[in-house]
Amino acid sequence: MKKRLFAGVFVCICIVLAVSLAFAADLKIIDGKELEAMMGDGKPIVLVDVRDPDEFAEGHIKGAINIPYGDARPRIFKELSPNDRIVFICHGGPMGDELGELLVKNGYKSVYNLKGGMKKWKGEIVK
Repeated sequence: MKKRLFAGVFVCICIVLAVSLAFAADLKIIDGKELEAMMGDGKPIVLVDVRDPDEFAEGHIKGAINIPYGDARPRIFKELSPNDRIVFICHGGPMGDELGELLVKNGYKSVYNLKGGMKKWKGEIVK
């Protein structure tokens, strides 16, 4: 009886841990203040602006790279490492959500999307 109870508790703990790890790997939605904090924390970060090149040239977040949404699916797996801390930036959020979820489903652990995209960004913009 004690062995079965112990086994049941052990299985429940394993399930809870597995579910927790799965949720921990989900795409995280951040706002501008959170992004600014991440940019200033000294840890490497890859900012991926998925807007068209002309929009990127008109103004983007300092340090961002441009991987246009239309070309992004093959490129993100070639150019971004599963070990990178990645933040997607688009017009308003949906394209970054989609690409971020794609990376998470393929084992990338530290993936974020800027809520509201460039429409809501209040920080520095470079051209």
